[in-house]
Amino acid sequence: MSDSPMTPALFRLDGCVAIVTGAGRGMGRGVAETLARQGATVAINDFFPERAEAAAAELRAAGLKALAAPADVTDYDAVQKMVAAVREQAGIVDVYVSNAGVPTTGMGYGKFLESKPEDWERFVKLNMYGLMNGCHAVLPGMIEKKWGRIVAITSESWRAAVPMGIAAYAASKAGVVGFVRQLAAEVGRKGVNVNALSLGTMNNWEGSEELARKNCIIPRAGSPADVGAGVAWLASREAEWVTGQIVPLNGGGITA
Repeated sequence: MSDSPMTPALFRLDGCVAIVTGAGRGMGRGVAETLARQGATVAINDFFPERAEAAAAELRAAGLKALAAPADVTDYDAVQKMVAAVREQAGIVDVYVSNAGVPTTGMGYGKFLESKPEDWERFVKLNMYGLMNGCHAVLPGMIEKKWGRIVAITSESWRAAVPMGIAAYAASKAGVVGFVRQLAAEVGRKGVNVNALSLGTMNNWEGSEELARKNCIIPRAGSPADVGAGVAWLASREAEWVTGQIVPLNGGGITA
């Protein structure tokens, strides 16, 4: 059946201002492009200014609305300044996507007993403090506007054990889950929805496709476009009745 010309397009974000952290490449880059194609003005955050600038320029070259917003999300003051700059250039931030989750030094797989406290700290700072810093900066504007969407990207490692040497990473992602649920309860009646996407096996590391073919009902790894689609829904006006939720995006790798 063909679509009626009167049927409104779903999940449009026209007039919205969005920040996506860690969006200079990879999953974050896919999320930023999806939100921009849905009509949002997207601020691309990245630790590396040149990467943020390049990604924003690519989106603008495609006729989309984008600006660079480089900052270290683990630095509270830097995040406050970033959000203020985005507000000055584009308006109050309506959508905040906390995507940055892998330190610039990489994952550093290894057994917990062979790790050191400084190895744990980098994951906690990026995944926990990075999310909390961003939320602290954008919430006043969202509450002022009586509308906002916060979407955190977590990982299915918070609820499924895997022998990959990622204990500290998984613990920090579990912290994201707890924070999202509690924050949703605090700000839901102020017009702000807070949710998380919990990602399964993604196509951003060697061997992911083989693993996904073995373990997922849909036999492939997830892509930036898959993540972008999930975020676009949670960021949309149509998701008004969805908050405090951890939404699995895993190709059926886990079904409970």
